[in-house]
Amino acid sequence: MPHILIVEDETIIRSALRRLLERNQYQVSEAGSVQEAQERYSIPGFDLIVSDLRLPGAPGTELIKLAQGTPVLIMTSYASLRSAVDSMKMGAVDYIAKPFDHDEMLQAVARILKERQESRSTSGERPSSSRNDKAASSADGEIGIIGSCPPMLELYSKIRKVAPTDSTVLIQGESGTGKELVARALHNLSRRAKAPLISVNCAAIPETLIESELFGHEKGAFTGATAGRAGLVEAADGGTLFLDEIGELPLEAQARLLRVLQEGEIRRVGSVQSQKVDVRLIAATHRDLKTLAKTGQFREDLYYRLHVISLKLPALRERGNDVLEIARAFLARQCVQMGRENLRFASDAEQAIRHYNWPGNVRELENAIERAVILCESPDISADLLGIDIELDDLDDEDFNDIAPPQANNATHEPTEDLSLEDYFQHFVLEHQDHMTETELARKLGISRKCLWERRQRLGIPRRKSGAAAGP
Repeated sequence: MPHILIVEDETIIRSALRRLLERNQYQVSEAGSVQEAQERYSIPGFDLIVSDLRLPGAPGTELIKLAQGTPVLIMTSYASLRSAVDSMKMGAVDYIAKPFDHDEMLQAVARILKERQESRSTSGERPSSSRNDKAASSADGEIGIIGSCPPMLELYSKIRKVAPTDSTVLIQGESGTGKELVARALHNLSRRAKAPLISVNCAAIPETLIESELFGHEKGAFTGATAGRAGLVEAADGGTLFLDEIGELPLEAQARLLRVLQEGEIRRVGSVQSQKVDVRLIAATHRDLKTLAKTGQFREDLYYRLHVISLKLPALRERGNDVLEIARAFLARQCVQMGRENLRFASDAEQAIRHYNWPGNVRELENAIERAVILCESPDISADLLGIDIELDDLDDEDFNDIAPPQANNATHEPTEDLSLEDYFQHFVLEHQDHMTETELARKLGISRKCLWERRQRLGIPRRKSGAAAGP
């Protein structure tokens, strides 16, 4: 059983991480500082060290030297991202941002331990051997994304085809659909998997600092630049740079990024010297870059450089039964995290999850389930605990499917065929909406008012304002 040392001064985070790792069959020891770790343990004797960057006394990077070859995984907040990149240059095997996703942490730990085991067992073999093995395992579809609806299966196929190349990829999809998961899958299945994956949210960095953060700066390049620093593009040399929300990138920074793609080189802010970099770029956005390019808000030449390979993530509402599969996975994770057991969704909760539109997509679903687990006082999670805005009257699909179209000419006896149901819905609403309220229409159709409104929108049936009665 692998033995992991956690060095973290915040007791809540340290305890939660210990429980997470122990529940996944790891032996765990812990300390609140580098000094405590030195006094209590033989640090090189662990299989992996997971340490916060900022600790009382010596920083977590001190463990890199003390570990004598044992891999060190650094945890850091986004505000300390630059320090995390610097720690990797000092020898940290990887970094992970706090608050971290539990699956992300488990995947990182498993990957690091596997690589360490492989490096030990194949030390006398050719380097290409482990790479070939890794490529073979990658072909098995270890992408790390939940879902089996047709659009996602098509996406997985494209990921496997694109990942081994160095082509630039543009990931498009609504906020919260999991664009960073796709970027991480592309990196993990590529030949660059052992090199850094540097993730940058372009919308989270002030416009005045974005060029310095991405491309670095020389000493004295601007007020406060007391020393030269490498940028995040340079930190990703040999690996992958993931630019999330690239549509928010200022035009000046876009010009510099275009040079990286065209020439494979960067120039720090305030420098006259260029330097070569080997970086694969993956970009993501929820905006329509083509429209932005036409209106001058995004460089058209950069758009075409980014659009070599385009991957489209479907919204959660377009993924059918995937939503329940994802919800159950989130429920299992939250139960582990909070020490709850035997929680399950009640029937009305499953109906609400299946019918709700989830405008915030997977991120909103995860937050709703975390809320429900916190508030739940019984083994069954009811729909009201999810905190979503949906009416619960007769939400079940079968309630609507049981309404057979009167005198249907359809040859089949199955009333669940979408076309016949929609024809019946449209006919019924147009015939009765002049003398029925929305509540009465919904009750007759066996659906909620919200569902009635959504079907009106989908089928393009306007709500009449006239009060004149039409004959039934």
